[in-house]
Amino acid sequence: MIFIGPHLLLFALFFLIPIFFGVYISFTNWDLVNTPEFVGLDNYKDILLNKESTFYTQLHTGLGNTFKFVAFTVPACIVIPLLLAAALHVKPKGMKIFQAIFYLPVLFSISAVMIIWSMMFNVSFGPINHYFTSSPNWLGTQPYAWIALVVVTVWWGIGGNMIIYQAALNGVSKEYYEAASLDGAGRLQKFFHITLPSIKNQLLFTIVITTIAQFNIYGQALMLTKGGPSSSTTVLLMYIQQNAFGSGQSIAGIASAMAVILGLCIMAVSVIQFFLLRERK
Repeated sequence: MIFIGPHLLLFALFFLIPIFFGVYISFTNWDLVNTPEFVGLDNYKDILLNKESTFYTQLHTGLGNTFKFVAFTVPACIVIPLLLAAALHVKPKGMKIFQAIFYLPVLFSISAVMIIWSMMFNVSFGPINHYFTSSPNWLGTQPYAWIALVVVTVWWGIGGNMIIYQAALNGVSKEYYEAASLDGAGRLQKFFHITLPSIKNQLLFTIVITTIAQFNIYGQALMLTKGGPSSSTTVLLMYIQQNAFGSGQSIAGIASAMAVILGLCIMAVSVIQFFLLRERK
């Protein structure tokens, strides 16, 4: 108890108490100043059932765009780092340099990354448009805005998963590959029948963690596309921040109800992934 006591205290202080307080606030009408007024399920009825409510539109638009972002980025954030790790695992010439290049973006802050890529995608002087004769407005029209968000997010995040996969690949016994070679197995057969099953736990971990991280998208959409064009990239966390801490009177109860809905979605998707990918005996 002496060893885990401080950890339990920090866990309760920064995790459990904020969660229970946020859930309680979702059942109240609160402006962050006066005493919260308990309103029962009114906030949930407003955002889930009242089609004439602005908050109903915000929830469905924001949640839909969040799911789109997760669907677009998670496969790329899993497959590309896995392929890079597999390529580096054979120790090509200059491996350390490539490893550093691929991992370097993870060390940058989100503000620095978004400023750099905003300049890269700039319509007037961006170097990317220099190579396209059509000069698309990457951040102001669709589908280019989604493409820009996905490319930047994948570029920024592949290094973390790549390091995990490299460590996992180093733990796979070479005897499996030697035995497969004697049986005449090719590279693809070894990859799908030896490599992937051997690192299944690491794959499950990265899929769940990456999915949770992408559900919490905020900075990329806020700084790169500003939610546009026409709210097509406005994600739910942007509406939650706007309702709770934006200009005008705070609507913390509605914002908390939206946050609870988002949390339940993350939990449901994570549980489904866990049961689909868990090891079956």
